[in-house]
Amino acid sequence: RIMPKITLPDGTSKDYPDGVTTRDVAEGIGPGLLKAALAGRVSTNGQNDWDTFDLNRPLPGDCHLRILTEKSDDADTLYLIRHSAAHVMAEAICKLYPEAKLVYGPPIEDGFYYDIDLDEPITPEAFPKIEAEMAKVVAEDRPFTRLEMSREEGLKKVRAEGNRYKIDNAERAEGDLLSFYVTGERINEDFEDLCRGPHVPSTGRLKAFKVVQVSGAYWHGDQNEKQLQRVYGTAFATKKQLKEHLERLEEAKKRDHRKLGTQLDLFHFQEEAPGAAFWHPKGWALYQIVVGYIRDLLGSNGYQEINTPLLADKSLWIKSGHWDKFRENMFVTETESREFAIKPMNCPCHIQVFKQGIKSYRDLPLRFSEFGSCHRNEASGTLHGLMRVRAFTQDDGHIFCTEDQIGEEVAAFVDLVKKTYHDFGFDDIVIKLSKRPEQRVGSDEDWDKSEAALQDALAQLNMEYEDAPGEGAFYGPKIDFNVRDCLNRQWQLGTIQVDPSMPRRLGAKYIGEDNTPHVPVMLHRAICGSIERFLGVLIEHYAGAFPLWMSPIQVTVATVSEKSVIYAREVHRWLTEHGVRTTLDINSDRIGPKKQRAREQHIPYILVVGEQEAADNSVNVNDRNGVTMGTYPFEKFVEGCVQEIATKGRKD
Repeated sequence: RIMPKITLPDGTSKDYPDGVTTRDVAEGIGPGLLKAALAGRVSTNGQNDWDTFDLNRPLPGDCHLRILTEKSDDADTLYLIRHSAAHVMAEAICKLYPEAKLVYGPPIEDGFYYDIDLDEPITPEAFPKIEAEMAKVVAEDRPFTRLEMSREEGLKKVRAEGNRYKIDNAERAEGDLLSFYVTGERINEDFEDLCRGPHVPSTGRLKAFKVVQVSGAYWHGDQNEKQLQRVYGTAFATKKQLKEHLERLEEAKKRDHRKLGTQLDLFHFQEEAPGAAFWHPKGWALYQIVVGYIRDLLGSNGYQEINTPLLADKSLWIKSGHWDKFRENMFVTETESREFAIKPMNCPCHIQVFKQGIKSYRDLPLRFSEFGSCHRNEASGTLHGLMRVRAFTQDDGHIFCTEDQIGEEVAAFVDLVKKTYHDFGFDDIVIKLSKRPEQRVGSDEDWDKSEAALQDALAQLNMEYEDAPGEGAFYGPKIDFNVRDCLNRQWQLGTIQVDPSMPRRLGAKYIGEDNTPHVPVMLHRAICGSIERFLGVLIEHYAGAFPLWMSPIQVTVATVSEKSVIYAREVHRWLTEHGVRTTLDINSDRIGPKKQRAREQHIPYILVVGEQEAADNSVNVNDRNGVTMGTYPFEKFVEGCVQEIATKGRKD
């Protein structure tokens, strides 16, 4: 009998008896690793298709193995811990609420959740009871026992139990086997759940968890279904990590852009226009600062700005493929027996501009940009301030080019992305290469060429990236750009996508060097993505205290008394004429409350002027953090302020 060969991360290999488990391998290495081991990461070739195996699950023959421990401190370990914690939370809820029906409970970024069908509301006041029940399960240190059944046997089991949600989950599961997990060894007595796994070896390995939130959810997102309760939790390998995470959550609450939007008088939302922001003067100033920056950047890099209609006939969206793939997210209206859609994206309209007049290969690459107003019919339950809206503007752009020009255009775009994020204060960028999804248009040959072009461009740039199989757009692969904010949260912002399909579907052509028509490749690209969402990220990243160059109000001039009002007006006028966004506070309050108001609005500089400053043609400079910076000649302050704005406060 052939013995499976197990290869470890250091390159060493060893033959083991058939049926070897991760536990067996860990035990052979040493008692320390055996005690720390949680599960195994397994791949048949050591390059891709990694899967996590329970500690006691037999390994699949020859394979590469990485043993996960609590100290691994990576996404795979957290996934394992959180998946197990979701299972324990489900058991706790079922003990406290015997009428509860379990629906679905996956790990997610920063935690996990479980959807519950239960008429009695689970409120935040119940979280300590749930956590206490979870702690009992953990203290009992029961093993997670995996049971495998044939698909037929497993379906028979869940159908007999009568939970329609689990029946649906089982029927949707792929493969010939169904797996169940028991927290314990007493089958049919201890808690059991339909689950593909994997889990930690026993409940006692869960040392740090917290129930954090409850919200509503619909089964498969169908609003015609009964609303479920989605209970969120989080879990980490250590209590220290959990404590740090909870502190970040508290800080995130303080930075919530919806709260700051009201506090700083930037924008508001109301029921009469769900998912659409009402921008106030200061918020609109911030909006235009971002738009102006992007417009100038694109204009200096060969983009031609265009503007396309908000409404387009249904026939255009059918030809582009959006009607089939995106119809449920489109707002539709009808007039004169014609059906129109409010555009959810700009790309089909940009192709219409490209098609006007004959294009030659000499015209390529042709770069169009648009601050395109788009609308998407997002479910009301998913709306979230500026982060998830129905009405938004994209800093959209489309590059029409040849296949040979893809690499150069991608490289140039990556440079624009890096510069923009750097200027806005984001230097930690995570790049993901999203490849073909199951539901897609276009030939496999087109997808092969497009994916290879993006991979080659990233390789030439020497850029590290993460593979994201199956996450490409329906028309082509893409590179997505995520930034990490000050709380280490990732936000997906920019993207560049290769699309050989839509230009062909919509009849775009250019005359090649061979004097015959060719279909151009279209690169969809955006730096900010949604301007609204980008602003939401900026507000939370800076907690509303923006760098000077992007602050809606950069300076306020505050008088000590009426005797300095004339000078204060002169200071205000000079600052405004030099392009500094300035307000004037000359009311009868004392200077202390005036400075406090300015600090609450996060205005970078507060200029205090009294009789002495008026006599000296100077200003007393204070910052928003409460620091008195001293008295400066007014002209020197203006010069420094203008310089700081021009350089965006960066010394590099």
